[in-house]
Amino acid sequence: MGVILQIFTLLGSLALFLYGMTLMSESLQKVAGSGLRSFLASMTSNPFKRVLTGLFITAIIQSSSATTVMVVSFVNAGLLSLIQAIGVIMGANIGTTVTAWIISLLGFKADISILSIPLIAVGFVFKMLKSNKKKTIGDMIIGFALLFMGLSALKSSVPDLNSTPEVLEFLRNWTSWGFWSILIFVGIGTLLTIVLQSSSATMALTLVMVSMGWIPFEIAAAMVMGENIGTTITANIAASVGNVGARRAALAHTVFNLFGVLWVLILFKPFLNLVSNIITNLFGYPDPFMEYSAATSQYGADVASTGSLYAISMVHTLFNLFNTLLLIWFVPLIEKLVVKLIPQKQEDEIFRLTFIQGGVLSTPELSLEQAQREIVSFAKLMKRQNGYTEQILVEEDDDKFDELFKKLEHYEEVADRIEFEIASYLNQVAEFNLSDIAGRRVQAMYRIVGELESIGDSGYNLGRILQRKRLNGSKFDENMNKKLLRMIHLLNDAFDAMIENLDKDYVKVTEITNAVSAEEVINDYRDALREEHLRNLENQSYNYLTGVYYIDLVNECEKMGDYMINISESVLELS
Repeated sequence: MGVILQIFTLLGSLALFLYGMTLMSESLQKVAGSGLRSFLASMTSNPFKRVLTGLFITAIIQSSSATTVMVVSFVNAGLLSLIQAIGVIMGANIGTTVTAWIISLLGFKADISILSIPLIAVGFVFKMLKSNKKKTIGDMIIGFALLFMGLSALKSSVPDLNSTPEVLEFLRNWTSWGFWSILIFVGIGTLLTIVLQSSSATMALTLVMVSMGWIPFEIAAAMVMGENIGTTITANIAASVGNVGARRAALAHTVFNLFGVLWVLILFKPFLNLVSNIITNLFGYPDPFMEYSAATSQYGADVASTGSLYAISMVHTLFNLFNTLLLIWFVPLIEKLVVKLIPQKQEDEIFRLTFIQGGVLSTPELSLEQAQREIVSFAKLMKRQNGYTEQILVEEDDDKFDELFKKLEHYEEVADRIEFEIASYLNQVAEFNLSDIAGRRVQAMYRIVGELESIGDSGYNLGRILQRKRLNGSKFDENMNKKLLRMIHLLNDAFDAMIENLDKDYVKVTEITNAVSAEEVINDYRDALREEHLRNLENQSYNYLTGVYYIDLVNECEKMGDYMINISESVLELS
C-alpha cells in the first residue's frame, strides 16, 4: 500500500509541475499578446534571425510546444512561409533548453518553493484586480509558483532506492544492456513526452532521476534524446487538421529532431565525452560518468547531484545548438523533402476553410489573427461571386446561364456555411478571458461575417432577378446592360477597398476614405440611374416589367455596397 501511495504521490507532483508550467506558459502568451504575432510575421530572409526569433519567444513563454504549434498555425494562416517556419522551429528547440537550466539552477540549487506560497498570494491579489491583463499576470505568477511547488514535491516524493528498492527498481535492470539500454531509454523519453505533452515535464523528471542516482548519466542523456522526438508530436497533432503548409511545417520539425537524434546516437560516446569535459574542466564538477555513489562519497551529495544536473542540461543545450548550426544550412533541402512527402492535392479547395482548421490557439489574440485571415479569404470569395454576376448578366445561352446561376446559388450556400464556421470559431475564442481590445475585435468580426453573408445573399438575389427576367421573356437593351455592367464594376472597386481595410491591423485603421469614396460613387450612380429610369418609363423606352427587373438589379447592387461600407466602418470603430 505504501508503494502505491508513493507512486501516486510522484504522479501528483508531476501533475502539479505540469499544471504550473501550462498556466505560466499560457499566461505569458496572453501577456505578450499580438506582439508575438508581429514579431513572427516580421521575419526577414535571414535564417539566423529566424532562429533567434524562435529562441527568444520560447525562452519568454517557456514552451517550445506552444511556439511550434503557434508557428504551425501561422503557416496554416499564411503568416509565415515554410522556410521561415523551419528556422523559427530550430530556434524554439534551442529556446526550450532555457527551461532545463532554470530548473537546474533554481529548482535544485535553492529551495525556491519556500517562496511559492507568498507568490501565490501576490498572484491572487493580481487576480482580484479588474484589468484582464493584470489578472493574466496573476495567473502567470501563480503558475510560476505551482511549477516550483510541483518540482519540490517531485524531489521529495522520489523514493530512496536503497531503503525501498522495489520502487522502480526495474529501471536499474534496464540500464545494463549497453547500447540497447540507450535505445530503450530514448523510447521511454519519447513515450513520456507524448503522454505528458510537455518536454519540460519529462526533462524535470529526468533531472530528478539523475540527481537521485536512479539512472546513470548516459541513460539520462538518452532520455533527453527521446524527449526531443516526443515533443514533435504536439505540433503534428495540431497540424493534422490544418492545411498542407501546416502539416509540412510540423513534419519539418520531426525531420529536424529525428536527424539530430540519429547523428548524436552515432557519435554518442564522443558527444557525451565533450559534455563531460565541459562539466569537469569549465564547471569544476565531478565527471558525470562517475558512479553516483562514488561521486557522493568523494565530493558530497550536493556537488555530485549538481554536477549531474548541469551535465544533463548541457546535453540538452549542446544537442539543440549543434543540430541547429548543422542543419540551418540545409533548410531548403528539408523544405524539398517535406514537400515531397506531403504533396499538394490538385483538387479545387476554393470552398474549404483555409486558416482556422487547426483549432483555437491558447492565446486569443493569435486565434483572432487566424480568424481575420479567414475573413479576408471570405471577402475575396464574395468578390469572385460578383464576377459570376457580371458574366450571367450578358449571357444569352440557356445552358451557360443555368450553369452560372447554379454557381451563384452555390456561393450563397457556401457563404452561409463559412459564416457559421467562423462564428463558431469566434464563440470558442470568446470563452477565453479576453482583453478589452480582443473582446471588441470579436464583436466586430461577428458583424463583419454577418455582412459578408448578406453580400452572398445579394449576389444570389441578383441571379434570381435575372432568372425571373429570362423566364418572363424580358430583355435588356445594350444601353441597360452597359449601365448594369458599370454598376458591377463599381462594386468591384468597393470590394477592393473593403478587402484592403479587412487586411489591415484593425486597431491601426484610422480612416476608410477608400471605402467611403467607393460607396459615394455607387450611391450617386444609383441615384442617376433611378432618375433616368423614371424618365424612360414616362417615355415608354421599355415596358414596365422590364423596368422593374432593371431597377431591382440596381437597388440590389446598391444594397451590396451598403454591406461593404458597413464592414469597413466596423473595422474603423476598433481604432
